[in-house]
Amino acid sequence: MTFGPFRPGGGAPGVTMVERVSDPALDRIDEHIVWELTRDARLSNKELADRVGVAPSTCLVRVRALQEAGVIRSFHAHPDWGALGLSVEAIVAVRLRAQARGEIETFAQRVIELPNVLNVFFLGGADDFFIHVACASTAQLRDFVAQQLSMDTSVAMTQTNIVFDHLSGVEHMGRGTGWAAARGESPARPGLAPRR
Repeated sequence: MTFGPFRPGGGAPGVTMVERVSDPALDRIDEHIVWELTRDARLSNKELADRVGVAPSTCLVRVRALQEAGVIRSFHAHPDWGALGLSVEAIVAVRLRAQARGEIETFAQRVIELPNVLNVFFLGGADDFFIHVACASTAQLRDFVAQQLSMDTSVAMTQTNIVFDHLSGVEHMGRGTGWAAARGESPARPGLAPRR
């Protein structure tokens, strides 16, 4: 299934989930580039090239190719929502009515454009979506769920879960061993030969 501007998992425009899964494997240098930029997207090209062990010109070409392929979807800040006056975060589970299955794309596109929505996750399982929101207060959260979600005629039910705190994997990647380890492969650090 291809979504229009809303794409489950992000991805490059026009790239479907099936196409992303079947993309050819990245080499260790590409994976190391993605690892380092995931840890710190503010790296200069020179610093990134030094960390990866390639010439700056090679690094720049590879980063652009990774962007064009949809492997690197964006570079962005990870704000403290509380510092922006949005101290109440929640994950809202949404289940659509059985008769509304044809409205999945329309619903997702409408919801992702709402100002309090941070992420929309399209799911397989009992729920159809998890919607990550940030609000100024529990009253604003209640109104958001009631007015923007529960009143939608395609929605069968919602369940709101307040987020007390969360850990971001990106903030702990310095201790990780690279994408290969995440896939259950060799625990070598990205860009380094495995220990024997």
